[in-house]
Amino acid sequence: MPLPSVDELLTTAQARTGLDDFGPPTYREGLERLVDGLRTEGDLNEVGELVAGETLVGHLGNRLQVLDWHRRHPEIGERPVTPPVVMIGMGRTGTTILHDLLGQDPANRIPHTWEVDQPCPPPEAATALTDPRIAESQARIELAYEMRPVMRTMHPMGAQLGQECIVFMGGEFKSGIFLSMFNLPSYMHWLNHDADMGPAYAWHRQFLQLLQWRNPGERWILKSGAHLWALPALMAEYPDAILVQTHRDPRRIIASLTSLFAVVHASSSDDVTVAKVAQAWAEPVLDALDRSVTAREDGTIPEGRVLDVQYSEFLDDPIRTIRAIYDHVGGDLTPEVEARVLSFFSENEAGKFGRHGYTWIDTGLDAGEVMERAQRYCDYFDVQEEPVP
Repeated sequence: MPLPSVDELLTTAQARTGLDDFGPPTYREGLERLVDGLRTEGDLNEVGELVAGETLVGHLGNRLQVLDWHRRHPEIGERPVTPPVVMIGMGRTGTTILHDLLGQDPANRIPHTWEVDQPCPPPEAATALTDPRIAESQARIELAYEMRPVMRTMHPMGAQLGQECIVFMGGEFKSGIFLSMFNLPSYMHWLNHDADMGPAYAWHRQFLQLLQWRNPGERWILKSGAHLWALPALMAEYPDAILVQTHRDPRRIIASLTSLFAVVHASSSDDVTVAKVAQAWAEPVLDALDRSVTAREDGTIPEGRVLDVQYSEFLDDPIRTIRAIYDHVGGDLTPEVEARVLSFFSENEAGKFGRHGYTWIDTGLDAGEVMERAQRYCDYFDVQEEPVP
């Protein structure tokens, strides 16, 4: 089934939700660029065309419903978002497990996969553990693992585990989540260099306001490495945000990330290799790391607002890292929460379902050139080299 046109996607989303108001047209350019990129550069197979269409309709449907709830209940948008804690480390630097460890504290509100998948009706505290959408989300995850069993060794997913907050920005169609799923070089360049990310972060806030309306917490704990490409827009929307940046040898980041994305892309395309993915992603990743240095130097991230965490030190002593984060945000790490954190870490250590096997040679990149490009980042954050398989 060919990928539907933009108008066909809009019509389908309206028919499924019974709603018709997509709000301000700021979403339209991103949607049009996505559809064009999927058609001309995505190399989609039949499964990929189906997945892409359903993914875009899903985000459009969520947009319609989130806006509808805000219109019918304006008090949702009147409630402030407590300055969030935002983890901005690039993927494969420990952010996923760290996010879920912080989520073991009931005071910390993390966006769970199930509620990000289907945010409407807004989740409620009384049914946060029993909502039927949890089982629906978990079934989709199990199907994904069944299609690509190796994914279990690469990236833990679960309906009640944390989800990257850039997923909700899919409703504005300015989100790196699409890049992780499909080959979209032109869209990637536009997103990272030319797109106006202000509306995407305004939408980000609206989504958070909906999720917290009936199920609040003391503080939001958010995460995505994609924020590194849009730090000015992130800080403009959340000027009091508290940041945590995790760091790792860029060669390990690139080798691991491109291995993961190659597996994901292969679900939708028959023309995927790690080397092709690495060729597309290496420079954007290095650019993002470089931008994180610039954001410190030019004051985009105010001094003292961000805590830096070295990946190896976190794995060596996760509780020490958690304590440092609590000290940074001014939180209280109780003995009960510390015990829950240790239990979760023990039960979900890397390698639980087998080791993620990847090698640098698969990327086809020159390690010396990569490290030369990353020198500014490594020097600024004192990032230590790791053995690269």
